Amino acid sequence: MKVSEAFPSKYLKSADIGDRQVMVTMKHVQLEKVGDDDHKPVLYFRQGSKGLVLNKTNSKTIDAAYGDEMDDWGGKEIILFSMMVQFRDELVESIRVKVPKAAPAPKPAPQTQDEIDDEIPW
Repeated sequence: MKVSEAFPSKYLKSADIGDRQVMVTMKHVQLEKVGDDDHKPVLYFRQGSKGLVLNKTNSKTIDAAYGDEMDDWGGKEIILFSMMVQFRDELVESIRVKVPKAAPAPKPAPQTQDEIDDEIPW
């Protein structure tokens, strides 16, 4: 058994993304108490069930493309990817976001929960 299986998280981690770039459609943002921290914005997607705890860097990236109002981000697409970043005194893997350069060709929406689960692993 893996540690990540023994202690699953309701939030996305860089290990969930791996070395892929994953296109997702934003659903909504809500404030949640995360660990011992204050409330933080958590971004949920149409695909998968885990949310992404937003940091300032990712929030500003989305803001630059889709505007300051988080309530207006629903239905818009972003790409999730993992990279090494400086956090305090060490390098750690983190999820970053980017905005697609051009809208991809539309693909049919999954029809069943199994099809949705097959598309996104988390």
